[in-house]
Amino acid sequence: MKRRTFDILAAVGGLFLAVTLIVSGVLLAWAHNFIGNEVHTQLAAQKIYFPPAGSAAIKAPEFAAMRQYAGQQLTTGAQAETYADHFIANHLIKIGGGKTYAQVSAEALASPGNTKLAATAATLFQGETLRGLLLNAYAFATMGTIAGIAAIAAFIAAAVMLILSGLGLIHARRVSPAADILTRHSGSARSSIPDSASSKTATAANCLLTEEI
Repeated sequence: MKRRTFDILAAVGGLFLAVTLIVSGVLLAWAHNFIGNEVHTQLAAQKIYFPPAGSAAIKAPEFAAMRQYAGQQLTTGAQAETYADHFIANHLIKIGGGKTYAQVSAEALASPGNTKLAATAATLFQGETLRGLLLNAYAFATMGTIAGIAAIAAFIAAAVMLILSGLGLIHARRVSPAADILTRHSGSARSSIPDSASSKTATAANCLLTEEI
């Protein structure tokens, strides 16, 4: 194959790949923005606020992670994860004595007249439901962040491919039309074999003549 032909084909392939990466980057960037906006909108609508700084609600050591967001409204995935795992979860442990809603609910069903146990089961159900919703928001926010990082990587890769394709087209214009990808040495190698053989034959003949003389 001619070198110019190879350069043009490689450059065209690089341009096609660059376009594909750009389209992928645009879609990933859109997904990042869409998920981020949806998570923010849904969380803001809940009007959940972190306890203010110095509040007794976050004074205990198990609530230390809450203090970085003290007094703020919960609107991001990171805040949702903190509120769910470091505030709601700790309260649920105290309310249920370390038991989950499923466990307490089973006990309440076994004791229909125990109103306190039934109230505890209802509280655990509400708390675990809210915690699950917040963790879902955190998961979606994380996916949005990953999509944003992937979009940046796609745009960088597309830029690299565009540069390489441009260099390939420039090289295709400069290279000789008759130039091949690989220089052929096989012909010269094959021609050297008979020459070497003939020289050895001549040497052997001279030796025989000398011995006969």
